[in-house]
Amino acid sequence: MAAVSFHNVAKSFGATKVIQGIGFDIRDGEFMVLVGPSGCGKSTLLRMLAGLEDITDGTIAIDDKIVNEVESKDRDIAMVFQSYALYPHMTVADNMGFSLKLRRADAKVVAERVAEAAKVLDLEPYLHRYPRELSGGQRQRVAMGRAIVRDPKVFLFDEPLSNLDAKLRVAMRSEIKALHQRLRTTTVYVTHDQVEAMTMADRIVVMQDGRIEQIGTPLELYDRPANLFVAQFIGSPAMNVVGGVVRRQGGHAFVETEGGARWPLNGHGGTDGQRVFYGVRPEQLALADHGAAVQAEVIVVEPTGAETELLMNVGGDRIIVVIHGRTNVKPGDRVGLTIEIDGVHLFDQETQMALDAPMQTAGVRAAPAAA
Repeated sequence: MAAVSFHNVAKSFGATKVIQGIGFDIRDGEFMVLVGPSGCGKSTLLRMLAGLEDITDGTIAIDDKIVNEVESKDRDIAMVFQSYALYPHMTVADNMGFSLKLRRADAKVVAERVAEAAKVLDLEPYLHRYPRELSGGQRQRVAMGRAIVRDPKVFLFDEPLSNLDAKLRVAMRSEIKALHQRLRTTTVYVTHDQVEAMTMADRIVVMQDGRIEQIGTPLELYDRPANLFVAQFIGSPAMNVVGGVVRRQGGHAFVETEGGARWPLNGHGGTDGQRVFYGVRPEQLALADHGAAVQAEVIVVEPTGAETELLMNVGGDRIIVVIHGRTNVKPGDRVGLTIEIDGVHLFDQETQMALDAPMQTAGVRAAPAAA
């Protein structure tokens, strides 16, 4: 296993900068997820770590050794791609052991490592089958097994679940996380799916436009987003955000929107007259007959079984409310909403930064977290 360090890493394609001087550390044995929208630079960063892309500026180190000029094959990493990239004419066992055979490893060593990986991944019954005889999930496990047999210092995953159906993605998320808990190999995982990031990561790097927006544990990002982008990217459904002005009158504090809605504050954050974005997560809103903070009109009711999602209109702003269980409300109904005040977030409209941002943001090199 090994720690990984990025220091002022930049990447340009001609005049176009795709990585804007990134720096952070991944500690030994950590499961780090790079997440962000398409085109944010996360896969490019992973490919530079793998040695598949040249580094324009800065340094990348694995186990305290700078690897900028080290060939990919000599970096002691193993990569699992979005496509399985299995050889169709080879059996599962041959696919898994092929990289070792290329290195002219002893046949006994190859057989032992393939057997160990097959046991870990529950592939023992399929070692003599061909890829065409396997399901999508089994093929992805073979691709993972091919990486495991190399016993690398670092595992790299580049959106490995994108080609799987929804049910299988959930199952494979659990399998990959369980595999990491058993092997404790340093892992860097790229995805655009924030649910994957939240459920799998020890820590998450949120990226946008080649920059780091925030680094933290899943719950740190969820509970204390550093800026508006992170607040809306992390969480499903996304955080409700409305624009307005902070008002403090007669001991009461609220954010007043252009449509006249008044969203309550707990007395902290923002100065009177300040233009802000008011954020509250869908599950921190509830229907109420009495003591409602705001009035809303139901637009759409979406029952999902255990929960019900309600699309609502509040003073011209559309918001989502998630309630546990069922409800009798229907489109067109006027209802009251109560709010968990302590869960409210305020962001400055000009900078889009959280008014109480506690986490590191773009341009700040993240120190290694305590083990």
